[in-house]
Amino acid sequence: MWQETERHLYRAFTFPDFREAFAFMTKVALAAEKMDHHPTWTNTWNKVEIWLTTHSAGNTVTEKDRALARVIDQFIPNS
Repeated sequence: MWQETERHLYRAFTFPDFREAFAFMTKVALAAEKMDHHPTWTNTWNKVEIWLTTHSAGNTVTEKDRALARVIDQFIPNS
């Protein structure tokens, strides 16, 4: 589940291997580009961590972040 603070939404994802983690990141990247709202993220082998914040709103959580989080959740089975 996403953890929300005043400054960001955060979630960590773990996959069976790097290939699946990278495939997930590709889906997220395409969706983020379409929404013109890009995450801060890291990837180490099978783990992806994502932080969502709206820079133009002073680095706070907005509906843009919540909307992207909902889209990202659709890429995870049983999310």
